[in-house]
Amino acid sequence: MQARRQDVWLASIYSILNKIFDIAPPLLIGMTVDVVVKKEDSFVAGFGFKTMMEQIYAIAALTIAVWVLESFFEYLLKVKWRGLAQNVQNDLRLDTYTHVQKLELSYFENKSTGNLISIMNDDVNQLERFLDDGANSLLQVATTVVSIGIIFFYFSPLIAALSFLPVPLVLFGSYFFQKRIEKLYRNVRDNAGLLNSILNNNLSGIATIKSYCAEKFEISRIKNQSTNYADANFSAIRLSSLFSPLIRMVILCGFLMTMIVGAHKVQSGVLEIGSYSVLIFLTQRLLWPLTSLGQTYDLFQRAMASANRIFDLMETPLGITDGEHMASDKVGDVQFSNVSFAYEEGFEVLKDIDIKVESGKTIAIVGSTGSGKSTLVKLLLRFYDCSKGFISLGDNKVTDISQEDLRKNISYVGQDNYLFHGTVEENIAYGLTDVSTESIIEAAKMAEAHDFIMSLPMKYKTVVGERGQKLSGGQRQRISIARAVMKNSPVFIFDEATSAVDNETEAAIQRSLDKITNEKTTIVIAHRLSTIRHAHQIYVLEKGSVKEQGTHEELLKMNGMYKNLWSVQTGE
Repeated sequence: MQARRQDVWLASIYSILNKIFDIAPPLLIGMTVDVVVKKEDSFVAGFGFKTMMEQIYAIAALTIAVWVLESFFEYLLKVKWRGLAQNVQNDLRLDTYTHVQKLELSYFENKSTGNLISIMNDDVNQLERFLDDGANSLLQVATTVVSIGIIFFYFSPLIAALSFLPVPLVLFGSYFFQKRIEKLYRNVRDNAGLLNSILNNNLSGIATIKSYCAEKFEISRIKNQSTNYADANFSAIRLSSLFSPLIRMVILCGFLMTMIVGAHKVQSGVLEIGSYSVLIFLTQRLLWPLTSLGQTYDLFQRAMASANRIFDLMETPLGITDGEHMASDKVGDVQFSNVSFAYEEGFEVLKDIDIKVESGKTIAIVGSTGSGKSTLVKLLLRFYDCSKGFISLGDNKVTDISQEDLRKNISYVGQDNYLFHGTVEENIAYGLTDVSTESIIEAAKMAEAHDFIMSLPMKYKTVVGERGQKLSGGQRQRISIARAVMKNSPVFIFDEATSAVDNETEAAIQRSLDKITNEKTTIVIAHRLSTIRHAHQIYVLEKGSVKEQGTHEELLKMNGMYKNLWSVQTGE
């Protein structure tokens, strides 16, 4: 942060010095006119240059120095401001993304991914564009007003007052436009986020769109939202485009006043011709840059609209407070104690759940769809917190353990595991560093994935495509299991890991699970009861409550829900 402040100060100094040297040429022109008119009696002659040509050569040398310094500081300010813009947008994007990653899972269930991407990318880029040029423009306009004001009041306070008459009008006009256009640009950014959201969803669901022949429908949706975005932009552009022409008319009045009153003063002998030349040139240097305020304010308002969206996101409070302790040595023990949970108040998904898993044992959780099986896993991983009761991992409640350490101790395999766009080996070793090829291959063999990987075009170097779309469902599942094996956590969770695969793949996955879970604490959520026959304990959930528990044989003897599920699946 200190380094960024120093960069801002340096960039500001470079902008000010560049503008000071930029407004020096009119002074040199006035000095030249003074030399030509007065010759040996000119202002420059007072510095020891006697003849007219000596004075001209001196002014020429000074002109070279001024132009070189002006160019030098222009180079420095561009490098510094643009470098600062890149650093700020990089820091802001990382800070925003870091905060977003800390937000609880329920936040993402209620938000559009496309809109979040729009904030972290497009809105951050808007701030970069302002820092790239807008901040320098504002500083240089301020430097111009102050520097030329001093020179004007030195030559003629009356002309200075007349020349500066438009400045308050320009500033008031800028403030007025800023208030009017602020809401318009906020609307622009909101529409940009919504458009980005639809595009993101459509690209992710392109297979569904094609299979339902919905291309024309989606094109129509995109067209409507794109039109809304364009209309919002046009409304803002129409207002912002009014700014510069109106300001030009105000500036013209100031320029004419300087020209006419200054001419009268020259005619009456009160003002030198050289000084009059300087004032005319400087009036243009003073007033015309003010017309650029329209473009600068446009950049500023776009940046502020984006900044509001960014800071709204960064100020989103964390719904889950991180624990402060590390997991204990007895991390293999897992216990759900009187756990209840509701996604929405008044609609409990889980009620008074008591489940204990001893270290190294395997339990299974079964039940109909919507009974709360997967919700138990989300609570253990602290994607959500319990409404009542608590969950323990080892000797600590999960709420007391840091989320990072908690999740390091759990390997999770779901029915819809996400594969990243990269190679097979990168997906197996995801999240790990300094991993050997041998360990990746060993994990793949444990997951019974090695054989099919070796049949791929580039074997372990094969790119799987976004979400692993180049692979079959069973292949993706086995790579996900290999990834969990590589993590090698003391607790394994398999959330319906075989529900969407064929019988052959199920058998292969089951063999790999038997090897993996031999000495691990394992929680298996399953629809196919054949995969959990040998679990040490089976819990049957219905409407969020444990209705039955026991081994496979014990549950069959109860002639209850489990027996009914078993009969349906075995065709009895």
